[in-house]
Amino acid sequence: MMRRCNGAARIALAGALALGGFAFAGVARAAPVAEPLDRPATLVRQPERAAFQAVAAAGGRLVAVGERGVIALSDDKGASWRQAKVPVSVTLTAVAFPTPTLGWAVGHYGVVLHSRDGGESWVKQLDGVAAARIVADSLPKDGSSHRIGQLVEEGPDKPFLDLFFPTAETGFIVGAFGLALRTEDGGKSWTSLTLDLPNPDGLHLYAIRAGAISAGNEALYIAGEQGLLLRSDDGGRGFTRLSTPYRGSWFTAAVDASGALVLGGLRGNAFRSTDRGESWQPIELPAPVSVTAAGAGGASGRLLLANQAGQILTARPDGGSMAPLPTPPLPTPTGLLDSGDGGLVVATLRGLWRVPLSGH
Repeated sequence: MMRRCNGAARIALAGALALGGFAFAGVARAAPVAEPLDRPATLVRQPERAAFQAVAAAGGRLVAVGERGVIALSDDKGASWRQAKVPVSVTLTAVAFPTPTLGWAVGHYGVVLHSRDGGESWVKQLDGVAAARIVADSLPKDGSSHRIGQLVEEGPDKPFLDLFFPTAETGFIVGAFGLALRTEDGGKSWTSLTLDLPNPDGLHLYAIRAGAISAGNEALYIAGEQGLLLRSDDGGRGFTRLSTPYRGSWFTAAVDASGALVLGGLRGNAFRSTDRGESWQPIELPAPVSVTAAGAGGASGRLLLANQAGQILTARPDGGSMAPLPTPPLPTPTGLLDSGDGGLVVATLRGLWRVPLSGH
């Protein structure tokens, strides 16, 4: 039985199942509908009103990804949006651009998309079928990894939920049931990290982030369900498991302007660590509502959190508590990005929104 994903992921998954149901029901009346991995994203009249899961910067351009393969682009700080060409119609959950032109997006059905033109067009670089083969090739020949073997046999339906590309060559993708892959050649080939992680129960992996250890040296963090937090100090080749103060799911993570690691999760639980996850300080939130997105905004790089009630929370000067921005509640936020002009672009399940930050 599939364990609980975050609120946005659950809604996206329900939508995908509903779409699949309509397609299947229509087979008797019309020509068969192509599978989502083989069907281009449908062009929509107002892409900025689609359901989105994440937003990222590609140089001066903003790129947002969401359900049914919709990818929207903005070259004016989020004031207007247009749709990119995408070869799949699956829900896309995360996007990253290590350079202004080279970017990757991941999503359901184990899909990995790649763009070489700042998000204008995309090609499928990996899907769940190929990902399952990669994981299968990493299994011990003695059959000792029964759990992973069973996941491979179940098919290519497992979603990737986040990604991190420190360079245009090196990248990591993580997802449901502990699935994790790494590339060293810009996605031309991938290796499985699934069995290398100290995650024997196959807990879902929701977020992957990096934070500076010293000049030119970063720690890599993976956060997931049941309080899971993993850290690598050697570029992702080895991970250790850290203790966290909360045993529920961590849905999002961020590294603030001071280099501190911040985790946010179920029921308004949020914590901050200034020593790479060795100890933790609670972040006081105004309500016990699940944290769904995290980021930094404004000239100061002040920490921002979004919750399932549609509030955008900003850090108070004391650093120990957060208060909502004086804006009306938004639809469920799924991603935050500083637009660079005193505003914030918020990806939500009901479109892309701009929120002013100046003066707060």
